[in-house]
Amino acid sequence: MAGGGYAKLPDGSVVVALSLTVPVAPAAPGGRVRVLVHAANRQRALTRLRNLGLRAVYLRGNTEPPDPDEITAVLHHPDGLVWRSVPGVDTESWHPIRQLRPYG
Repeated sequence: MAGGGYAKLPDGSVVVALSLTVPVAPAAPGGRVRVLVHAANRQRALTRLRNLGLRAVYLRGNTEPPDPDEITAVLHHPDGLVWRSVPGVDTESWHPIRQLRPYG
């Protein structure tokens, strides 16, 4: 993992952003993706990812927190869990996490 971070929202929930290397990601050139998770706290956000099969995800520090556009994207998604290839192309939209998991 190259980096990640979080932003605490006024209601007490958090948005966690992680840059991950995914071995099989047909829509992600180079296999790098930026994953955003909205949850009640950081630990629950990481648990949501681990429950989806991404077992080795950790958040060490706050080196790459989500920017305001990323926060808006994840808050407006019904699942609160989205991804996009890294480096992000401004014209590429965010994808639901189920499109990232062709192996499961």
